[in-house]
Amino acid sequence: MPATPPAPGAQLPALTGARWWAAAVVFVLHALVFLPVYPFQKSELFRALHAVVPMQQGAAGVTFFFVLSGFVICWSFRRGMSVRGYYLRRLLKIYPTHVISALVLVLVVAAPLARPVVWLPNLLLVHTWVPKWTTLGGLNVPSWSLCAELLFYLSFPLALPLVARIPRSRLWPAAAGLLVLIMVLHTGLHLWVDGPKGTANVFAARLLPGDVSPEFEIHVSPEWFAQSDIPIPASYWLGYPFPASRLPEFYVGVLAARMVAEGVWRNTRLSTPLAALVLAYGATWFVPIDYKMSALLVGPTAAVVATLAARDLAGISGINASRPLVWLGDISFAFYMIQFPVMVLVTRLFIGGRRWSAGGWAMWAGVSFIASIIAAAAIYHGVDKPLMNRFAKRPPRDNRYAAPRAHSPIKALTKR
Repeated sequence: MPATPPAPGAQLPALTGARWWAAAVVFVLHALVFLPVYPFQKSELFRALHAVVPMQQGAAGVTFFFVLSGFVICWSFRRGMSVRGYYLRRLLKIYPTHVISALVLVLVVAAPLARPVVWLPNLLLVHTWVPKWTTLGGLNVPSWSLCAELLFYLSFPLALPLVARIPRSRLWPAAAGLLVLIMVLHTGLHLWVDGPKGTANVFAARLLPGDVSPEFEIHVSPEWFAQSDIPIPASYWLGYPFPASRLPEFYVGVLAARMVAEGVWRNTRLSTPLAALVLAYGATWFVPIDYKMSALLVGPTAAVVATLAARDLAGISGINASRPLVWLGDISFAFYMIQFPVMVLVTRLFIGGRRWSAGGWAMWAGVSFIASIIAAAAIYHGVDKPLMNRFAKRPPRDNRYAAPRAHSPIKALTKR
């Protein structure tokens, strides 16, 4: 590790490459749940396969994204950045890709645009704040996580003075306090809020009658949109998609960025954090659902993120920092957002009305995977990157270290 703190915004290619693995594990779960391939999904083989790839696999990828968001937002702060410029950059990073993905889905399915509850909350990225909107207004299912990301982005300038006042020597206790808060929150949901309490995998494919593949994935079928309300268990809603419940994960990432930048986190051996993450993930099979989705994984995930960053700063190269993985990491957000519309399109054009075995599912999952990469690359290179280059250029790098310090709260951002 360098003797002096790195300049703000120092490149961390391994973190970019690692984003791809998180997006890929989410895709695997979504391919099992959102590709309606019958009679395969009604077979014992499917049940056995889905037991190996349960809901917490996709949830682990989302937790990685949330922790990484906090790390990157704090790490990329630069002296002189205005609140207006910060918000513009954040909105341009997520909103165009979100809108494109939603439009693709609307063109493919029979979404009743005359019912604003179906699409307006999703378009505004507020649909996870109200239980009734969480699934009915979901439209593009993965977009639920953007509601949480939007809250993270909005809160950061407000919380920055508080984060900056944490002394360097108190970073570890502050991070531990957030992890305890997460556990207390989920314990409260488990004990006092209605919802499933067992250890079973409740996030599974919603199966329809018959052995012929349906024309629509159920979440975008006309019957789904016609419902007046779609109940969601209160504990699941409050513990998983509700944005405020995920806020501590973001700030664990923020504190991890401070630890790395200020030399508190110096570990560059990836084996130990990965082993901790594997053990925590294994434990999710044996705990109630309120703990499966993120509570056990936040700490080990933050350790992996911090270690990858420390390795980058120490000049330790690895597969995540390779050019192909960095490119895949660059397009990973678009890949995450477009995968569900692609699966819906593949279902409409090729799967619906036919019978498919496990081989058929594997084939169409592969087609969806390749098509999602191609579509994501087109969105990233054709829309995302040009917009960011044109309208969200960062100010020139100030080589003076501007990350939060105990004796020097960040004033550049709060004065604007």
